[in-house]
Amino acid sequence: MTSHARLVLGILELDEGLMPDSPFNVQREGALQNPETFSVPILTELVDGALADTVIRGDPSLEGACVAAAQRLVARGANVISADCGFFIRHQAAVSAAVNVPVAMSSLLLIPTLLRQLSPAQKLAVITADSRHCSEDLFGIENPADRARVVVGGIEGGKYVRDALSRPLVLTSIDQIEQEVGACVAQLRAKHPEIGMLLFECTGFPCVTKALRHKTGLPIYDITDLCRLTLASTGSLALQ
Repeated sequence: MTSHARLVLGILELDEGLMPDSPFNVQREGALQNPETFSVPILTELVDGALADTVIRGDPSLEGACVAAAQRLVARGANVISADCGFFIRHQAAVSAAVNVPVAMSSLLLIPTLLRQLSPAQKLAVITADSRHCSEDLFGIENPADRARVVVGGIEGGKYVRDALSRPLVLTSIDQIEQEVGACVAQLRAKHPEIGMLLFECTGFPCVTKALRHKTGLPIYDITDLCRLTLASTGSLALQ
């Protein structure tokens, strides 16, 4: 692994028509792009052609652009790579193979581990921006019994997703995001009372994670938890 003078998080950005330091990205408490979330410097690189709807649906042609953006981040000093959409997980393998630093493209990478934190009778609920495209092939599990313990709920059709797909991008209030995600969680829990833990796929959800942990009484993981773990494990190496 290449050594660096400091620990730096690099983020692959969606093409949202915003400057990387836009207030939309950096000012919200708990946001992935907010340096205070991790107390480390953050670098961003736009993935050419990575419109939100394109990434959500899955477009194999984005792989080269993801790799190129990750390589630019590493060249600029990033020693951990993440991404600003959980559906970038489709390019996890390609990016990991192309750079010599840890890559954590999506909170969905946590699914196999989180299932093992729960009792076999409990279920893990994945809350996503769009459940229509959050398919089992993204979960990293092969055992049918484990797959049956993962339930998925999405907020597609809500204001947050409509705003995120708008051009120019529209800022959705935190209250609105909390309302939509909270309603989705409530519906899933009514249908699956065995749910014992939540995983937020969408990188726009960390701004409401704290509030919903309190309201639901459930453990909730999101992309910032995965990034913290990866940064912590890399920190001593970055200073060598």
